[in-house]
Amino acid sequence: MSWSDFMKDTVGRLDVLQKETPETFAGFNQMGRAAKSNGALDEKTKEFIALGIAIATRCDSCIAFHVKSLVRLKATREELCEALAMIAYMGGGPSVAFGAKALEAFDEFTGGPAGTSV
Repeated sequence: MSWSDFMKDTVGRLDVLQKETPETFAGFNQMGRAAKSNGALDEKTKEFIALGIAIATRCDSCIAFHVKSLVRLKATREELCEALAMIAYMGGGPSVAFGAKALEAFDEFTGGPAGTSV
């Protein structure tokens, strides 16, 4: 699976829905900006939390968006793997499998180590 193609397709579908429900998206986007603003926790920490929730809820689109944000925020592969270990500990087998997807997305978005597709 190409995470870049998956993101492009997902954004296209969301754009169609946003045209039909602009108020909902405006509210959701405003909530996201407020939630991600730096405070006691910085944005990168908050994105790691969001990634944990994305993995726990098994949402591929959410995984892709939050991994992409972590790349933008200059998260390292080591930080990501450490977070994935904690996520796996809390979520068991399914979180291990979806954590592997998150690592695959990170590697694709950063041009990092290539692994086997999950």
